[in-house]
Amino acid sequence: MTLAAFLTVVLIHLAAAMSPGPSFVVAARTAASEGFGTATALAFGFGLGAALWATAAMAGLALLFQLFPALFAALKIVGGAFLVWIAFQMWRHAGDPLQDRRDLAPRSTFSAVRLGFLTFATNPKTAVFFGAVFVGLVPADTPLAARAALLAAIFVNETLWYIVVARLFSLPKARATYIRAKAWIDRSFGLLIAGFGLNIALT
Repeated sequence: MTLAAFLTVVLIHLAAAMSPGPSFVVAARTAASEGFGTATALAFGFGLGAALWATAAMAGLALLFQLFPALFAALKIVGGAFLVWIAFQMWRHAGDPLQDRRDLAPRSTFSAVRLGFLTFATNPKTAVFFGAVFVGLVPADTPLAARAALLAAIFVNETLWYIVVARLFSLPKARATYIRAKAWIDRSFGLLIAGFGLNIALT
């Protein structure tokens, strides 16, 4: 694998990571409601999820999805249902008051990492994306060290981007805006998440 191909994969993935999706909505809402620390742990979970699907794509999971479309359909339904459940929880608790102290955020670090990982891992379309990219740019004889470096770069890309998102949406002005309009923002974010979930499940 050439250095140019390596950098191309990294840049393509970074562009994909920065595109709006369910992870972005969950990250923005978590940063505004629970603070930078919790959202950073969430970002770590996103990175783990990205590394999981990239590893699966390297192992041929994207091809397996093509051979067994029912498996892909089942995973899409499960993933979509998980996002709809998140959306339901956002809508259900939209009217709950927000404790105005970040050190009292109810979500533990482990819980935030788990949420980030599950949010990312329940979208099997990511494996198809990685599979499509890897087929053209990662030769079959790529050394294990190069593959490991690529997985590390994907993990870093995903994690650092969502740490940036966490920083932006946890700033005092963003948090103050969220506190003032929590009910409307949570319901709007809930609708977005539900839309993403239905899109994953049905397309």
